[in-house]
Amino acid sequence: MHPNLQRRRFLQRIAALGILGASPFGVMDSMAAPRLSKRNGLTVLFQGDSITDGGRWRDSSDLNHNMGQSYPYLLSGRLGYDHAQRQLTFINRGISGNTVADLLDRWQPDAIDLQPDIVSILVGVNDLDRFMQGRQDKSADRFEKSYRELLSLTREKLPGVQLILIEPFLLAVGRIADNLEGYSSELAVRQKIVAQMAEEFNAQFIPTQRAFNNALSQAPAEHWIWDGIHPTPAGHELLAREWLRSSLNFRP
Repeated sequence: MHPNLQRRRFLQRIAALGILGASPFGVMDSMAAPRLSKRNGLTVLFQGDSITDGGRWRDSSDLNHNMGQSYPYLLSGRLGYDHAQRQLTFINRGISGNTVADLLDRWQPDAIDLQPDIVSILVGVNDLDRFMQGRQDKSADRFEKSYRELLSLTREKLPGVQLILIEPFLLAVGRIADNLEGYSSELAVRQKIVAQMAEEFNAQFIPTQRAFNNALSQAPAEHWIWDGIHPTPAGHELLAREWLRSSLNFRP
């Protein structure tokens, strides 16, 4: 087959999936658009800690600020534009400092009662950080127990919901770099738990650590995560692109 024809057919196949290309460090091209369920009026809920919170205002009537300044804001803008005719609703209920147990405590009003079609969860770094500071009640076993309870409740109360689980991540900056081996070892345990939960509960798993690691070939760690935990604007863009790349098909 002629190389140009082969390339054209390859591009046609990936275009059919909603993919137009990938960047050198493995995240989605900014012009690519994922496919959504054809049903209109979907509600997408973002849940997590400060990385999701993004300084959002709690006044839900303020559409300029209630999505915060993080990856949910970027995703709501992109998907709201690309699928304007679908009348999508985006909700951010991330709360700074939350662990998975905190999410579980507020899950009824902040998730179940909202009746979302898609729930995206990023949690784990606070559980890890507090364990590293001596909190034995934030062990990996406790993390897994609470995460399983949260997902079990979600499947019970919202049986048709599409779950998206985002892998917690770190980079070697600041105090994280001072104990990188310890943090990385404990993080790997929790990352494995999230991947296992995704398989167990039929959820989409978004592997973010590899994307951040690959991004180091383009710029140093501080460019992506300013303190080892919280992404910079560029880091949030990376998260949003990885979310789009990994979540091409929603089937709520």
